[in-house]
Amino acid sequence: MTSRVLGVVLGAAVIALVPTPRLTAQGANLPPVIQPRNAADSLLESRTTELARELRCPVCQGLSIQDSPSELSQQMRALVKEQIVSGKSDEDVLAYFVSKYGEWILLAPEARGFNLVAYLLPPLLLVAGAVGVWMLVKSWTRQPQVVSASSGAEALPED
Repeated sequence: MTSRVLGVVLGAAVIALVPTPRLTAQGANLPPVIQPRNAADSLLESRTTELARELRCPVCQGLSIQDSPSELSQQMRALVKEQIVSGKSDEDVLAYFVSKYGEWILLAPEARGFNLVAYLLPPLLLVAGAVGVWMLVKSWTRQPQVVSASSGAEALPED
């Protein structure tokens, strides 16, 4: 029995010591990140990163295409870069993705129409809650009114 336990322990030790390739959050199938070579490449990368942070990943939905590890988001990021290289403005690139996916694709939708509810409701609820708490505290701290016998209240007969 002890030789079996010793074999399991040695096997686990060998497996733990065998070097394995490290996987990143993006996964192993993604192309390596290419470092910019000059100032123009650096500017292109920064614009691409900035725009990619404004677009939602259709797969992950809670992440931008900049932060998402999915293949689709990496393809979308490459498309953003292609459009920037072709001379399109930031607004044109965003408008392209909105035309393909709808306004949902923007992580921060424009504050107009029904989207105004999402921008205005939280501060309004905060103010309404503060007023409600103030009124409640005011009613709790109000001094009780004392009714005197001479103010018209009749005394009850004693038995």
